[in-house]
Amino acid sequence: MRGEEYGLKEEKMKCIVCNSPDIKKKKVEEEIRIGNDVAFVSIEVLVCDSCGERYYDRRTMKELEDIERNIKEKNIPLEEVGRILRPTGIL
Repeated sequence: MRGEEYGLKEEKMKCIVCNSPDIKKKKVEEEIRIGNDVAFVSIEVLVCDSCGERYYDRRTMKELEDIERNIKEKNIPLEEVGRILRPTGIL
């Protein structure tokens, strides 16, 4: 399992927020913001089933940082998948 070398073992961890032992490896979507744009990146991390707290090991953080850098440098092609709309005239 990714993260074992850094002490992230789902069978031995307890959530630091709610103290639940129900922590499992799950695929989540992280947002990477570039100006007004948002890129969604699927990544596997440990997540508390009780409160949703996420746990990232060093390797995963490095991977996210590398992806963000490559997106900013336009080394990773992005696909437009929708639009974000904001209402006007509302404070």
